[in-house]
Amino acid sequence: MRSTVLSACTGMVLLGWAGRQHRVEGDVLWPHCDMDRAAAAYAAAREQAEQAEQHGVAGERATSQAQGNLVVAFTDPDSADDELHLAEQLLTGLDLRATSLTVRIAALVHDAGTLRGLEAARGLRAASHDAGITAAEAVLELALVFHHAALGEPDKVRAVIDRLRELTRTGDYAYYADIAHYMGGSLCLTERSSARWLDLAEAVRARWHHLVQTPRAHLGARG
Repeated sequence: MRSTVLSACTGMVLLGWAGRQHRVEGDVLWPHCDMDRAAAAYAAAREQAEQAEQHGVAGERATSQAQGNLVVAFTDPDSADDELHLAEQLLTGLDLRATSLTVRIAALVHDAGTLRGLEAARGLRAASHDAGITAAEAVLELALVFHHAALGEPDKVRAVIDRLRELTRTGDYAYYADIAHYMGGSLCLTERSSARWLDLAEAVRARWHHLVQTPRAHLGARG
């Protein structure tokens, strides 16, 4: 699988069970840091899955809610608690390891810039690795970049980016390293990127860098 950000128009593609089409749209939008539209897509996916009666839609509902919770944790930590509680409720009785990890990573993003978030990351890294879910491992490292970038710790950001590059060396999710550099702001890409963005790369970079400024501002206010 090439390191590309999906460039097909998902709105015209039939993707199976209820909710999945909207969830895939959210999966395309959030790496571009188009968080409002991503959150709306995940909410639509969850609502569509709730209205359906097909087998397995409960899992789609929980997964869409978990992904939406991750997006909200990046953009609106004050609202993320309610989203987190709903995600946990929807997971009750379901065996969805990847989705469960997404919920835990969203909690880490919510706590970005705090010691609580850093402590949670250690257990999450082991759990993600043991589960063998590369996507969860990669998103976790991205959450750690967000944490260190919010604190203004470029050396630690670089260390996480090195781990992220090693983790995605096969090509899957390699564009996460681009996102990590974008959050780092002044850090330049050290390798030629193979990611193809729907928007201009500079626009994606600007949105991710701006996103880091909100938790950083909150930390400065508390200091």
